[in-house]
Amino acid sequence: MQDFDDSTLWRISEFERVRYQTGNSGYVRLGGPTVLPTTLVSELAKLEYSATGSEPLEVIAACMRHREPALIYMQHIGLIWPITIFPRERLYHSPRDLTPELARGVRELKVHSVEPPGVRAPGHFMTERVAEEKHYRPLDPLLWNLGLMGPRGTLLDEISGNAAYRVAPDFHVGTLPMSGAIGPAFQRLRHEAASLKSISKWPGMNLDRAIRLLNALYLLSGLMVLRMHPAARKEPTAGVSSGFFGWIRKSR
Repeated sequence: MQDFDDSTLWRISEFERVRYQTGNSGYVRLGGPTVLPTTLVSELAKLEYSATGSEPLEVIAACMRHREPALIYMQHIGLIWPITIFPRERLYHSPRDLTPELARGVRELKVHSVEPPGVRAPGHFMTERVAEEKHYRPLDPLLWNLGLMGPRGTLLDEISGNAAYRVAPDFHVGTLPMSGAIGPAFQRLRHEAASLKSISKWPGMNLDRAIRLLNALYLLSGLMVLRMHPAARKEPTAGVSSGFFGWIRKSR
């Protein structure tokens, strides 16, 4: 078996061949934990039977809620993108910086499978499982671009329904890009709560942009969802993507 080459990404055919022959992906040599936490596995398993279960936002949102790391294999056209996210450390590990690709728009992106992380976050006492420093990158830009430019065009279930939205007071945007109408909408949400329908009618905004902004803010823990606010309204009807979550790898 050829070792994983950090300068390339897996082709799906090669990834499937290696896993069929060995029962593991090429990351098994990193010697990570043997199982994902039961609570995370339970939530991911539910996504297998949902209409949006193969979408990266659903899977990553679950990891962020549970604050548990996971190795997520993203499938984009004919390639597998391995991404290990570390919610507590606000980092992700990948042999290649995928944020620029996400910023250009990756509507075909979906989750191929999920495994326990094969590497540890920097600073962990088990230093033999910490990978090269250059392959750890800030998580927030990845989440932001995935929310704004990724495949999902409907609200995540956790923030959908009758609600008004506002940017959390302690949320710091840092250097995240705020292009076009997103910047003014973000600043407006700092000072007022609004329903999805209202946000979609702000200058330069539409329903798709409003949904993506709210999803991105939720992933970054920067969104307040107000169910009892006077501005809370039922969300407008939006299309739902279809697909299924391939499989969840619980052990090696």
